[in-house]
Order: sequence, then structure tokens, then C-alpha cells
Amino acid sequence: MDGYSRLVAFLKVLLPLTALGLLSTLFLLSRSVDPTTTLPFGEAEISERLREGLITAPYFSGTTSGGDQIIITASTAKPESETALAQAADLKAQITLSSGNNVTLEALTGSFDPNGDIARFIGDVQIQTTNGYSLITDALESRIKELDLRSDGPVSGQAPFGTLEAGQMQLSANSEGDDAHLLFKDGVKLIYDPKDVEDRP
Repeated sequence: MDGYSRLVAFLKVLLPLTALGLLSTLFLLSRSVDPTTTLPFGEAEISERLREGLITAPYFSGTTSGGDQIIITASTAKPESETALAQAADLKAQITLSSGNNVTLEALTGSFDPNGDIARFIGDVQIQTTNGYSLITDALESRIKELDLRSDGPVSGQAPFGTLEAGQMQLSANSEGDDAHLLFKDGVKLIYDPKDVEDRP
């Protein structure tokens, strides 16, 4: 038998043994990993989520009839009943107006009903706009298919030209179909600060 034949015969024995050793190593390593440790939730929490129908990180996006884009997210949501209404925690909305400006809403809790064309933001509602408004209110309601946001009560915070307080705020589209406009009413109080105007780009 020449050297080549002896090498082939040797490899016929060596290669299967090597493969067997690798498989044995994989099985031994897999036994040391507890698959339950990779789950983000415990069994009790999983059971609770299944029982209550809790949804993690729900996401909705759509476009209003005026071309404004809206994205609504939450950390969790739970259906309130057999209807589409869902109670949500850490409710957020990102509205990109057709003009290019953005409006961001954030609240501790709220409810969301796409079939009823409504989203409610409740608890320390933060309102931020790219054109310089930073406001807070207790509760706010927003339509989804049309651009129409209304606070339930007073709003306060910073405007591009100073400090602002008002009994109610409304953001809606113009009837002529132009850019959206922001309306404050019911006892508007403005403290004008020229520095805010000078600092604007």
C-alpha cells in the first residue's frame, strides 16, 4: 500500500471521529444553558399578559386626509372591552405636518381607538413642536383621520416669543387646506420675551 492509500485510510477514520467529538462538545455545552433565562418575562407575567390580553410596544401609523403623517406608540396596551378601545401606558404620538413641521405628544397613560378615530392622552401631557412650542396640559384628545388636537383644559409653557398660558389649546388644519394652525383661547396670558425671538434661528 502506497503513502496516498495509507493517508486516505487514515482520514476515513480520523474525520468521523473528529465530527463525533464536535457533536459531543455541542451537546455538552447546550446542557449548561438554561433556555428559560433568555426569556424576558417570567411564567407568572406571561400568564397574566395572556389572560389580560396585554400587548407590548403597540404601533400605529397613518396619514390624515390633509397629508399629515401620524405615528402612535406605547410601552403597553390592554383592550378595555371587546371594542377596539385600548388603555395604554407611556402613550406617544409623532405628527409630521404636510408643511414639514413636527408635533410630538407624550403622556403617562391614555386610550387609543383607531375605529373610533380617537386617541386620548392623560397625565402630564407634553406637547413639543419644531417651531418653538413646549407646552404641558393634563389631558388632550386627538383625532386620527383628521388633524384635530384639543386640550381638555389649561395649557402652559414656552412659546417662540415668551411664556404662554391659556384655558385651552387646539391644533387643526385650515378649512382652505393650507398649513395647520395653533389656536389658544379662554383667557390667554402671554409674557413676551424679546430674547426668545432674538434667539430663534
